[in-house]
Amino acid sequence: MEKTITTTNKNKVAVSVKKLKLLDNIQFIYELSLARLELQSFNPELKVMNDFREFEILNLNNLEELKTRLAYFKTVNGDYSDYYYLQKFNQTKSVNQFLTHWIYPYKGKFHPQMIRALLNIIKIKRGETILDPFVGSGTAALEAQLLGINSIGIDISLLCVLISKVKTESIDVIDEIIKYKDFYLHRKGKNGSEDKRVQNFYKVAEMMAHSDTSRRGQNFESSYLHDSLKMLASVEDYEKAKKQFKLKLGKTEIIHGDVRKIHLKEESIDGIITSPPYSIALNYVANDAHSLQALGYNLDQIKEDFIGVRGTGLDRFKLYEEDMKKVYDKMFNVLKKGKYCVIIIGNVTFQGQEIDTAQNVINYCEKIGFKTIKKMEKIIYGLYNVMQKEYILIFQK
Repeated sequence: MEKTITTTNKNKVAVSVKKLKLLDNIQFIYELSLARLELQSFNPELKVMNDFREFEILNLNNLEELKTRLAYFKTVNGDYSDYYYLQKFNQTKSVNQFLTHWIYPYKGKFHPQMIRALLNIIKIKRGETILDPFVGSGTAALEAQLLGINSIGIDISLLCVLISKVKTESIDVIDEIIKYKDFYLHRKGKNGSEDKRVQNFYKVAEMMAHSDTSRRGQNFESSYLHDSLKMLASVEDYEKAKKQFKLKLGKTEIIHGDVRKIHLKEESIDGIITSPPYSIALNYVANDAHSLQALGYNLDQIKEDFIGVRGTGLDRFKLYEEDMKKVYDKMFNVLKKGKYCVIIIGNVTFQGQEIDTAQNVINYCEKIGFKTIKKMEKIIYGLYNVMQKEYILIFQK
């Protein structure tokens, strides 16, 4: 499409105008803001149109890059985006739970689109490395992998490490997972696989069955069979998507450990995206007690290791803040100069009083040398009525 514009000397110049349309499921203001920011990160001149569902951009030459990288856009100059197609590889009824994203019902997980957009906004390139010091269920690691970005994910919870590894590593051993399916599902055959990644796959299916039994009262054996086969179909989807879009996956390293004590090389990380544990809104030990116990954890013992869980009342907040300051120090230390750190954090209400956790994070991060680039508000739902909104904080070292 071309438009004719008139310059100051009254010469007519043909300008190529490209249109981009948002995905149909985009509904929140923060998503529109992220869509605009990720588009701006590729430096186009843009104009919002059609009730905020379309954008126009002028004279942009990297349309193919936009088509392969953008998170919130359905079409780029009339062509469907890669992400639109990737979301179709989906064994669930939720648009956000495509590929292996859905595996394990982990509370408080990221929306994949948000992470992909943030990777674009902070300009992480293929082959660079991001860090998520609280990897949780591995959403950031998986989204980085899809974009050819390397990632390091750390978590104190062995359950989180297990889930994150299965989401990102199972594609490498899909043939082995299928080969030993009868052994793990029907106990046919003498031995299981010696590959830890295959063992982990069926271990997570077992954890999901424990969750179904504990939370929904479902039969363990039938749930285990159903979840295993659904997981297998999702990994097969991932393999198909990889081949169809010629994806060169990023390298992923998932580490079981305490980020306060992990030794990473100074200024070795190209970007950080993470969400610290919500100390009052969600007790991660109690929430996944059934799975943690099945993995052999003593819940009383591990509470002292989990940030935000130890202590009671106001002491719990003090311990949380002390622990998180150590984490922010570590994050600043490992991040390269000029690079970006994204922290998604929510304020919580305790005993009727809202605690401005987000501003506390800003104050401390600026104290140790970060520069605040952006503070974006987003509404959240479902965390026991103690948290109604959270903030996307973008810092630069």
